Amino acid sequence: MNARRLLLPLVFVSGMASLGVEFGASRLLAPYFGTSLYVWGVLIGLVLISLSIGYVLGGRLADRRPSADLLFQLTAWAGLWIGLIPLVAYPILLESQQGFASLSVGLVLGTLLAVVMLFAVPVVLLGCVSPFAIRLLLRDVGTGGNTAGAVYGLSTAGSILGTFLPVFWMIPTFGTRPTLIIFSVALLALSVGGLWPRTLTGLWPRRWVFAAFLVIVLLGALLLPHGIKPPAVGTLLYEKESAYHYIQVVQDGGRTELVLNEGQAIHSIYDPRSLVTGGPWDYFMLGSYFRPAQPEEPRPSRVAILGLAGGTAARQITAAYGQSVDITGVEIDPDILDVARRYFHLDEPNVHEVLQDARYWLATERDRYDVIAMDAYRQPYIPFHLTTREFFQLARDRLAPAGAVVVNAGRTATDYRLVDALASTMAAVFPSVYLVDVASFSNTMIFATMEPTTLSDVEHNLALASEPLVRQVAATATGEGRLRPSAYRSQVFTDDLAPVERLIDQIIFGYATSAR
Repeated sequence: MNARRLLLPLVFVSGMASLGVEFGASRLLAPYFGTSLYVWGVLIGLVLISLSIGYVLGGRLADRRPSADLLFQLTAWAGLWIGLIPLVAYPILLESQQGFASLSVGLVLGTLLAVVMLFAVPVVLLGCVSPFAIRLLLRDVGTGGNTAGAVYGLSTAGSILGTFLPVFWMIPTFGTRPTLIIFSVALLALSVGGLWPRTLTGLWPRRWVFAAFLVIVLLGALLLPHGIKPPAVGTLLYEKESAYHYIQVVQDGGRTELVLNEGQAIHSIYDPRSLVTGGPWDYFMLGSYFRPAQPEEPRPSRVAILGLAGGTAARQITAAYGQSVDITGVEIDPDILDVARRYFHLDEPNVHEVLQDARYWLATERDRYDVIAMDAYRQPYIPFHLTTREFFQLARDRLAPAGAVVVNAGRTATDYRLVDALASTMAAVFPSVYLVDVASFSNTMIFATMEPTTLSDVEHNLALASEPLVRQVAATATGEGRLRPSAYRSQVFTDDLAPVERLIDQIIFGYATSAR
């Protein structure tokens, strides 16, 4: 086989592999460092830097040694490296996370270190392909533009396929590490194919070395560890990479816990021994009491939960008010809903699951609700489009005349900047906003009312609670001054400007540095 005939296929596969590696990198990093705007920024920036270095090196190498055999050797090394990433990613990423755990800047530095160590070398080598191939294919300066255009067009076409295949088929079907193995094998097979029929002096023994690369990767695929990441505490019952999250279900004592992505927070709890968790889910039961003083207990009839997760709040609301309360649970990730049914006993007949983005659902929904509970996190971040004035205006439009919105906001013991931002934004839409600190968690619940409401109104309504479960949670909410009107009136987040990720990173950095 003429190696020149494989140059254009090599350009295509290399373009596909470069984007496949980028998406694979994002998925490998997610369980350790998340998928925030900053992680993506670091990842994309480093990939572009590596490609730029590869373009320069490839051009220089091609001018000095315009040999197809050298190019196929470079791509063989790239294929081997990509194939080894799934084997070595676990210890490198775990060390990166642990090494920077005491500083929030570790979110950036740990990601940077991991990406450089794991992905820079193969991306640099793949960057060499296009300029090298142009040099080898160029026969006439007069047709140089056509040659360059064809090479870069084919490389870009490969990159497009390398975007769609992993996202829509390979990663959801096979997982991240098998996806990287597939790209590695494709690149190695083409590289070995370009080298194998050659009879140049000195190359024959090396052909067997590069053929061995393919064997090493295939054997390595058989040795891939079954787990993705060990749980921080407890026993791992289940884990999966979904289209949106890295999901873990962990058994800790008698409790089943839902842990997502970096594993820095619990997103749902199922404890057959107690309905009260001591966490933020408990306080969603109190949403209907935040209204002007009522002669009778204000029990909700319709509740919407944005961020259903394992259904902890839905089970509690059902237990408190019975199956007569209609609950709509909006969840964007179908795999989380599957986990909720299998491990968190989400089987109440009054809970109706909706698979949708929370804001899109609000914008297209026409029913009205007594309580809208917002608990949609990609820990430690809240999606920015769920923190803005426009979002809360949509929520207000979906409330009954005396309804309330309840938002779960993270904080530290002393840093309430996220609470400040959300409460200030909600105050721009709602007449009254109240705060309740969660005693055993680093969370504050923010309640916003459709009608002007006083603190005495809320306390009066809570005193009417008849269900023991509600009364128990109400006692924790009103004790030790946890329930209070919000005095925050600072920056109002909008769809155009909602720097929630930067704010949360500042909170994490402040907490980490003060702890030292």
